Amino acid sequence: MSEQQMPDMSMDVATLYQEESFTDGQVGEIRRLTPVTTDGSRDETRSVRFTGSTQIMTSAGPIPLSFEIEADTLEQAVAAFGKHAQDKLEETTRKLEEMRKEQASGILTPDQLGGGGGQGGAGGGMGGGLGGFQMR
Repeated sequence: MSEQQMPDMSMDVATLYQEESFTDGQVGEIRRLTPVTTDGSRDETRSVRFTGSTQIMTSAGPIPLSFEIEADTLEQAVAAFGKHAQDKLEETTRKLEEMRKEQASGILTPDQLGGGGGQGGAGGGMGGGLGGFQMR
């Protein structure tokens, strides 16, 4: 990789945050991001931010969820955690369903590909390992 292709790995000193984590040990974690200056002192010109994270178990395994929490205090962030987690779960579920539909509509049968059904073989003559189907 040439120097021109290398990404800039410099930290932005105008957007430094001190990070603290809080958890109930069961449902999830809240991160409090406190804006700081380069000497580590509180940057009063920017607001504290809160983010939440949790995971849900599915038949395909765990799915991590991360989300912003609109709050001014840790107490408010804890109280809002459930609503924001639920909103993120609903959004993620919608996206997964859209991806599933897109993937399902991308499957082509041998007839759609112009392949003959009488070419023999266990996969209908298509070969290639997807049981007679190919993905676009």
